[in-house]
Amino acid sequence: MRNFDYKKLAEKNWDNEILLLCSKIHEYKGRQELFIRQKPAQLGRLIEIARIQSTEASNRIEGIVTTSTRIKQLVAEKTAPKNRDEKEILGYRDVLNTIHESHEYIDITPNNILQLHRDLLKHAGFSYGGSFKNVQNYIKETRPDGTEIVRFMPLAPYETPGAVEAICRSFVETAALEIVDPLILIPAFICDFLCIHPFNDGNGRMSRLLTLLLLYKCGYEVGKYISIEKQIEKTKDVYYDVLQKIDYGWHEEENDVTPFIKYNLKMILASYIEFEERVGVMDNSGLKSSAYDIVKAYADNKLGKFTSADVLANCPTVGRTSVFNALKKLTEEGYIQKHGERRHTFYVKTSKSPW
Repeated sequence: MRNFDYKKLAEKNWDNEILLLCSKIHEYKGRQELFIRQKPAQLGRLIEIARIQSTEASNRIEGIVTTSTRIKQLVAEKTAPKNRDEKEILGYRDVLNTIHESHEYIDITPNNILQLHRDLLKHAGFSYGGSFKNVQNYIKETRPDGTEIVRFMPLAPYETPGAVEAICRSFVETAALEIVDPLILIPAFICDFLCIHPFNDGNGRMSRLLTLLLLYKCGYEVGKYISIEKQIEKTKDVYYDVLQKIDYGWHEEENDVTPFIKYNLKMILASYIEFEERVGVMDNSGLKSSAYDIVKAYADNKLGKFTSADVLANCPTVGRTSVFNALKKLTEEGYIQKHGERRHTFYVKTSKSPW
């Protein structure tokens, strides 16, 4: 079995793109922390939206789907699951809630990873939930003619417990030494987790949940307010392409984790940027702009049609009544045009709006 020593990451010369991405994320992190301290009460709806989007997006990547309405009801615990997909969605919701609410108490150990995996699959009733794989799994690739080939063979079941123990131990030791930026250390850990592929099922979802957990534990809580999983789902073609590259030479300790690190950094940075866009427009004095200004700014930056639900989701600091009042005023001013009625209502910018 290969060795795992993340302290070696401190000896690597990272390229300018990675260093710049890390620097930008540190900058955004500082601004987010300031806003959270100043305006904590305004972020409740943002958290609610992020949980729904994370649950929906991460499962959809794996082909586990239901309607948007059902997702909202399931996340809000207002309905019971109707099928296996919805049971698996409930499991993701539960683990996501655990990470949001208790991350500081969850140490990075094999036992805790097993417990999270157990909770991920418990509603679906899979017998292997909370256990490492008991059969050899394979990473397969489908060719254009429809045939499948084995592209990568993860570790054998008998090697898996020791490997997971090794990556957890090395991560904790390296993080404690503070010799590697957590933004580099975290994707390196997740890369090895995916190559070990420790479970019969749920490896992809667990990798994204563990990414959130590790980010939270290292002080990067943007995923609490903006769905990183949605950022991944929106760029899943790139995501799959990067995943295909991370295992070349992995067994020989010759794989290159750089593309995976860059991809993760870009998704984290995109989430921080979206956070600042969503918390509302700030004027030069640092005071919060009016509801009208925030909705107007959203309309300015929106290409194509949008609904009141879109505004509510993207302007979480503005209340429902204020959003509708702002849309009504903008319509009366001719700044936007209203189309349709009731549930089919949508809006578009007019020529009076800047493009």
